[in-house]
Amino acid sequence: MTHGSDRRAPFARQLELLETVPGVGKATAEVITAETGGDMTRFRTAGHLASWTGVCPGHHESAGKHKSGRRRHGNRWLSGALGTAATAASRTRERTYLGARYMRLMPRLGKKKALVALEHSLLTAVWHILTTDSPFHDLGGDYYTRHDPERALRRITRQANALGLTVRFEPIGASRTPP
Repeated sequence: MTHGSDRRAPFARQLELLETVPGVGKATAEVITAETGGDMTRFRTAGHLASWTGVCPGHHESAGKHKSGRRRHGNRWLSGALGTAATAASRTRERTYLGARYMRLMPRLGKKKALVALEHSLLTAVWHILTTDSPFHDLGGDYYTRHDPERALRRITRQANALGLTVRFEPIGASRTPP
C-alpha cells in the first residue's frame, strides 16, 4: 500500500513552486496538481486553463445585447480550491500584487466578482509557473502606484477634496525654507 507522500513524490517540484504563490498553501497546491496533472502542455494558453476550470467570465450576447456574465461551469474542485486561495490572497492587501489587484477591483466589481477575477489571475500565474518551471515573482503591492503615478496622485487629490481639503504636491528633493 502506498502512502500519500509516495504518490506526491513525482510532483514535488510542482508543489514546491505552487506554494510560492500568495494564498496557495500545501492543500491548494495538491488540488491544483491533482486536477491538472501538473502538466500544462495540455493547455495551449493560460486562457484555455481558465476556461477549462470555469473561472473566466461568461460572454452571452444576443442581438447586440449583453446578457448575464455568469462564470462558466468547469472543474468544481479546482475552482473551489482557487476560491480559497483567492480569499487568502485578497487579505494580503498592500503587501502583494494580488492583494492590490483585489483592492483595485473590489469597489468597481463588488467582492464576489473581484474574487473571481483574482482566481483568474491566480490561475494565469499557475499556468506560467508550471510552464516555465520558475517560482512566483510578485510585482509588489505598490505595482499600480509605480505603474501609473499620475493616476495615484489624482486618486489622492480626489479623496482629499472629498474631505474638504486642498492638497499641494512637491517633489521630495525640492528645497524648502523653514518658516
